[in-house]
Amino acid sequence: TLRQTLSKRGVRVVTGLGKYFRQLDKNRSGFLSQADFKEALKVFHLKMPEEDFESLWLILDDSKSDKVDYGDFTRAVFGEMNEYRKAFVRKAYMKLDFNKTGSVPIVDIRKCYCAK
Repeated sequence: TLRQTLSKRGVRVVTGLGKYFRQLDKNRSGFLSQADFKEALKVFHLKMPEEDFESLWLILDDSKSDKVDYGDFTRAVFGEMNEYRKAFVRKAYMKLDFNKTGSVPIVDIRKCYCAK
């Protein structure tokens, strides 16, 4: 399965896929077409029989909209976060949300985090 293939090749492939998906998503909708999704799998050498791809697509495109939310794809591969990670993310978010507005401007994130 795709999950087994990804687990063998590690986090680099999944993070690379995420970056690639964001590059394909020019209008920042969070969705990919079937053709884009299939191309991404080819680019990252994630081979699967066509029938397996069709099954995967049916699972990911549960709304039958002919597009896939790549956040849903990531969750399908990694699963949901465990409670420890969720608590950690909430704690970090509370520190970033200086004004307690429920959203964090990029400017506030830059005050606390350097990606270098």
